[in-house]
Amino acid sequence: MSKAPSPIRKRRGAGRVTLAEVAKLAGVSAISVSRYFNQPEQVSAQLRERIQAVVADVGYVPNMVAGGLASARGKIVGMVIPNISGPIFAQTIQAFSDTLSRHGYQLLLASSYFSEEQEESAVRAFLGWSPAALVVTSHFHSAGTEKLLSEADIPVVEIWDYRPERAPLQIGFAHYQVGVQACQYLLDKGYQRIAFVQNSAAGDYSALERRDGYAATLRSAGREPWVFVPAASASAFEAGKQAMDALTRRSPRPDAIIFANDNLAAGGLLAAQRAGLKMPEDIAVVGFGDYPFAEMLLPSLTTVRPPSREIGELAALRVLQALDSAPLEDELQRLNLLHCELIARESA
Repeated sequence: MSKAPSPIRKRRGAGRVTLAEVAKLAGVSAISVSRYFNQPEQVSAQLRERIQAVVADVGYVPNMVAGGLASARGKIVGMVIPNISGPIFAQTIQAFSDTLSRHGYQLLLASSYFSEEQEESAVRAFLGWSPAALVVTSHFHSAGTEKLLSEADIPVVEIWDYRPERAPLQIGFAHYQVGVQACQYLLDKGYQRIAFVQNSAAGDYSALERRDGYAATLRSAGREPWVFVPAASASAFEAGKQAMDALTRRSPRPDAIIFANDNLAAGGLLAAQRAGLKMPEDIAVVGFGDYPFAEMLLPSLTTVRPPSREIGELAALRVLQALDSAPLEDELQRLNLLHCELIARESA
């Protein structure tokens, strides 16, 4: 006995399946299918299951470009991140994407790797796709990017930063205050000779703001800042090793070091151990980022934990709010200041 054919078939030789055909096969209106993709929360669970079954069976793919042209607004949101391979931005990206997708939007992601030129190229390319909104990292942009952002007729959000005097919405924290926070913690613990190690990646201007916060705090305590700049070509772990080797050869050597990120700090911590130094007795180490390995190091790494997931969730919420109504009220725009937490562990 032959098996009965499925009542839902993909057309052969007739080209792309249309939204109207999906609606007919599912026994719903074309508007319901459109809402299934664009506003899924407005479609009942029963209808979503029915439409989903048809979409999966026929392999339907919505024409997002045509939909964007029809509505003068696409269903994608562009985001430019300095480094998508680094753990520090991973939770922000995931939380942002998860929140958007629940409302029918998809994330289009690009990496600038701390290059203003690459960021400008990505922003220009994204705007060519008529995205619903655009998210960029920090307030450090080329003049060309600033012009593109100022002339964009879509919501623009700057994340991992907080400069409320700027026009784009700010979702993040003040990096300068992170430098103050880390330095003050070490001063309160009694450390006297505190150094700072910059990022080996050129263009990480946010890390320089953290350096400035450290320097101002140290000067307020009557001490001179001590900054080490690794070779730009060095990997993060190698740069951390370079810094630790160079700083501990000096006399007197620092009794504490703040590193621009946890990768640098891990390289420095391992180099100190190879040199026979004990932490924090001989030298204290503080990082930034609270990477997954930070608490697994021996000794575990004292670091500053940024609100990575909260930034992603709040940025997506602000984008959705801006798309749903008139521009956000000034009071709401400024309720986006988040805070970092210093995680005290064994290294300091």
